[in-house]
Amino acid sequence: MLANTALAVMWIGLTCYALFGGADFGAGLWDLLAGGSAHGRPPRRLIEHSIGPVWEANHVWLIFVVVLLWTGFSPVFAAVMSTLYIPLTLTALGIIARGAAFAFRKASAQVWQQRLFGACFALSSVVTPYFLGSVAGAVASGRVPPGLATGDVITSWLNPTSALGGVLAILACAYLAAVYLSGDAARAGETDLATYFRHRALATGMVTGVVALAGIAILHADAPRLFHGLTHRALPLVVVSAVLGAASLVLLWRAELTFVRVTAAAAVAAILWSWGLAQYPVMLPPSVTVSASASQASVLGTSLATLAVGAVLLFPSLWWLYALFQRRPAAAHTEDRRGS
Repeated sequence: MLANTALAVMWIGLTCYALFGGADFGAGLWDLLAGGSAHGRPPRRLIEHSIGPVWEANHVWLIFVVVLLWTGFSPVFAAVMSTLYIPLTLTALGIIARGAAFAFRKASAQVWQQRLFGACFALSSVVTPYFLGSVAGAVASGRVPPGLATGDVITSWLNPTSALGGVLAILACAYLAAVYLSGDAARAGETDLATYFRHRALATGMVTGVVALAGIAILHADAPRLFHGLTHRALPLVVVSAVLGAASLVLLWRAELTFVRVTAAAAVAAILWSWGLAQYPVMLPPSVTVSASASQASVLGTSLATLAVGAVLLFPSLWWLYALFQRRPAAAHTEDRRGS
């Protein structure tokens, strides 16, 4: 019971990181594709305004997941970290480079410096979710065996399923970011920017759907156990994700930018949970289960109790941070625009 509770809590943290931190990464992609200095200034200004107060806080979820995996399922943690140390190291470097470049670009006065740090921020925002997706693909396809570095450190994450996971991670992040940014622009009264990001959300959503459909063949050939789980036990969640994705595209087409945030986020969350359900109770396919890899009950109980105490402080703080930022008057945003 405690092991399943810890796993569920960890998966909730992973979902939060995908929905919040993922959108931050996606904003970096749109920063990269915004265009030249003059044409790209309005979308980049909105991106900085939207992610500026929260991008550091969103990494709390990743730290939460890693720590809980370490304390609650240490054999899985050891196997993943030792076999997949290359993409995980590149992920860490990408997060560090992205954060430093974002901060330095804001403080830079010369154009060449802003372009240099902007390029580093944008590129890091693209490669980091790819490596995270490749790690997920490695685990899901059964290429991370138990033990220290017993899996192949190269082919474990350079394979069709990992490539599919990386591409889908980039697209999902870009999609969420475009949806969120279109809503931010509309709330600030910037209809042109709202339309700009709404069109990109529509395009990215359709591309994501096409890649997901193509991924069925990839999983059938390269990860048959995962394919079987997704088409049997987890099929209801897959269908829910598809329905919510289609509903999100309709809402975007009709410029219903408030509720589409909910449907888009729920669609991404549903596909993430479908992976977990398809694989459960196995944590490292094909044979390492939740119960076999879980820590002792005393460790799990203490960890969960500590998390409960921490949540009393964390959740209200995060809620207050998001609430303050979301309620910022459009007039203040307009003043920022005039001053930039």
